[in-house]
Amino acid sequence: MTFDFSDAELERYSRHILLPQVGGTGQARLKNASVLVIGAGGLGAPLSQQLAASGIGHIGLMDHDILELSNLQRQVLYNTEDIGRLKVDAAADHLRAINPLITVQTHAIRATPDTLDELVPKYDLICDGTDNFETRLAVSDACVRHGKTLVSGAVQGFAGQLAVFRPQYGGPCYRCLFPEAAETEAPTCGQSGVLGAATGVMGSMMAVEVMREIMDLEGRKETRFMMWDALGGSLRSFPLSRDPSCPVHQSNSDHLA
Repeated sequence: MTFDFSDAELERYSRHILLPQVGGTGQARLKNASVLVIGAGGLGAPLSQQLAASGIGHIGLMDHDILELSNLQRQVLYNTEDIGRLKVDAAADHLRAINPLITVQTHAIRATPDTLDELVPKYDLICDGTDNFETRLAVSDACVRHGKTLVSGAVQGFAGQLAVFRPQYGGPCYRCLFPEAAETEAPTCGQSGVLGAATGVMGSMMAVEVMREIMDLEGRKETRFMMWDALGGSLRSFPLSRDPSCPVHQSNSDHLA
């Protein structure tokens, strides 16, 4: 692990390093980590901002979409001049401006089983901020196949959901939580609407979970599903366990705990 911080790094990350739970060791772990953010939209934009500012050494961005005017209501990483650009290209420029001490790699491709099998093994931790069940299931399945921790978030209307899946340690996956998801069509924000600020909250919460995982902070072992209601101002969480009948776990049992 690299502990040799430059003067610029020591100053930039000084408020992190002052925290006894982080210190130089925790910041070094962030510096040496690689995180793949799948979906550079409402969740991926604030998530990647926080990861870049916090000093995650290598960030990958996977998204094939072009930025549209309607995205700017919640995807605050971008500005009006970015309309018409690939999201990953615009995002990479802004993240490098936020923190030139990190590296950002773009993957302007659709998340499919084949592309995920190519990219997921190259990163330490995976984040899913996509907006449909088909992609969420594909991402989760890839994380099970390759034994990677997945931080998964979603927002619809005024409500947010967040869970951290660790299948390689005997924990559940996304299919364990939503076994009927493959037969369900979730409405997109373009169909049902979304509170822009709610995506910022959930994206930041995802970033916190990423950093908790990388720094191995206390309280991260149990898999919990969190639900946040912006209208009611409530946050609830429930413990999750692996579904013994989950077909993905059964087919990958040879290399899972």
